[in-house]
Amino acid sequence: MKFAPLPLAGAYLIDLEPLGDKRGFFARMFCTEEFAEHDLETRWAQCNTSYTAFAGTVRGMHFQRPPMAEVKLLRCLRGAIWDVIVDLRDGSPSYGRWHGEKLDEHNRSMLYVPRGFAHGFQTLTDDVEMLYFHSTPYSKAHEGGLRWDDQAVSIEWPLDKTGQSARDAAFPGLDAVEPLRI
Repeated sequence: MKFAPLPLAGAYLIDLEPLGDKRGFFARMFCTEEFAEHDLETRWAQCNTSYTAFAGTVRGMHFQRPPMAEVKLLRCLRGAIWDVIVDLRDGSPSYGRWHGEKLDEHNRSMLYVPRGFAHGFQTLTDDVEMLYFHSTPYSKAHEGGLRWDDQAVSIEWPLDKTGQSARDAAFPGLDAVEPLRI
């Protein structure tokens, strides 16, 4: 795997290194030793998948508050997304800044999201399927969210929004989200 640090400290874009022949390829998506060499999470408590039917749908921006703050490792298995993270770490020099990456079934890239970040994505195609690894089990009591279109953050979404859950649409802006003490 190739680990490329992103502009927001602790976040990585991880690319597979496929070994292939005429049959196809084989690649590791996770290796405890390689993740540990980069000081990344090596234990996963939960694995989830999501399916989104229509392009333009926004999911997020989600996070878990301490002590259930989580690391996420994400990959788009089918279709394409614009994957976005926002730094919510108390005292971080990049607090309130966002970063986006295109993840799709062709580049097979993964996004490593550290604790203290909100995460969300917009589908760029119909029929998107995602795979998520979480370092901490989901806790409804610790869930939080950030408004996807908050002007203080100014995320540049590539498409007009075509759908979103009522819960996600009701999330507050950055000024109403308490910084996360990680």
